[in-house]
Amino acid sequence: MGLSTTDLGTGSGGVKTIAPGNHVLKINSLVLEDFRFLDNAYHLILNVETEPIAGFEGFMIDKDDESKGHYEGQIGRVKASQYAFADGETKSGIKIQRDRSILIFLQNLSKTLGFNEWFVGENDKHSTIEDFVNAFNKAGLFQDKYLEFCVAGKEYLNKSGYINYDMYLAKAEKGKYSYGEIEQGKVLVYDEAKHLKKLEVTEVKKFGDDDDFSTTTKSSSDFNLD
Repeated sequence: MGLSTTDLGTGSGGVKTIAPGNHVLKINSLVLEDFRFLDNAYHLILNVETEPIAGFEGFMIDKDDESKGHYEGQIGRVKASQYAFADGETKSGIKIQRDRSILIFLQNLSKTLGFNEWFVGENDKHSTIEDFVNAFNKAGLFQDKYLEFCVAGKEYLNKSGYINYDMYLAKAEKGKYSYGEIEQGKVLVYDEAKHLKKLEVTEVKKFGDDDDFSTTTKSSSDFNLD
């Protein structure tokens, strides 16, 4: 198979992928992803897509099966929370349960999308959170249902040297939320100062006879029980 010149995207978020901001999105699937810095911790990833864009050809839905075609909108991977879900205890002594926290997120999502009856009906049917998320995906009741989202994120340099984004749902604030029904006025308005963590730039002085240069570094943990 030859090299593709039509499925490349671009740097800085790219035309085929979303960037942090306010978006109208549907959820295509949800995935539990291991958090590598803490055993038994998960990020819950929302694979999302914008409304179809006229004249637009997005990434291939399945790079190994061209017959599935291309996405009709921009896509993105958005974490349910900036921080991983894990068992633990906050500094104030409140115990946190990983699975319960994930279920609360999924329950709120189900209520917003109008299928909480299905969620309640799954009571005691699944022995693990992995099984529950699989069932949530298999039911597919979120398919083609659009919501407004406020997507936050932090910048990082990808392997090609472009700025890309690690994206997550913005934290609720003052009665506004990270997602909600379209045009209900309940979703946070994206504010770059609050919702985007820029790359840290460190100035480095000369090494021997080398010219001055700058380096960029990623920062911060994705785990917090505050």
